[in-house]
Amino acid sequence: MLKKLFFLNILFISILLNLNTLNSIEPDIFVQSTVNRASSTLSGNNTKEERIAKLKKIAIDTVDIKGIGFYSLGKHRKGLSQDKINEYSEAFKSYFLNSFSSRLAEYSNPVIEVDSKEVLNENYTIVSSTLVATEKRPAIKIDWRIYTKNTDKPLIRDLIIEGLSLARTQKEEFNSIIQNAEGDVETLIKSLREFSNQ
Repeated sequence: MLKKLFFLNILFISILLNLNTLNSIEPDIFVQSTVNRASSTLSGNNTKEERIAKLKKIAIDTVDIKGIGFYSLGKHRKGLSQDKINEYSEAFKSYFLNSFSSRLAEYSNPVIEVDSKEVLNENYTIVSSTLVATEKRPAIKIDWRIYTKNTDKPLIRDLIIEGLSLARTQKEEFNSIIQNAEGDVETLIKSLREFSNQ
């Protein structure tokens, strides 16, 4: 049920490869630095297991996993107990980290060029970039939604790939799962856990 997110997930995590916290840095420089470090990570001699472990740490440090999780849950968060919200957040975090890192470990050197940035407000900047074409795939336009309220620690909130928001797609998928279960959020939590344990 969650498998149709795989393609977007692979693209998303391929861009997150060796992120480290960068102090007081412009969002476009933050993105380009991330891309440059990614090439170094993928060309190293790490085992698949080592790459997975590093990718999980990178995502924890640099992606707003909790915020993306709450956005993905949407209106279904209302009325949940704090214990149930914590249970969902834990399941989502595990799902997020496992679904991205396990697939990215075999991904090879994406070349991404930053094109421009657009400051939406003091909290958000959109950084536009292009995944450079290869013999096997055309060029792909990728916009990063960067949360910049804390300039010492920018966070990735979303990627828009060829106009399709990863966060919005995931929200729609989660909503469908919950609606099919007649509003039972526990069904979504179970699905996330099952996916993580595959």
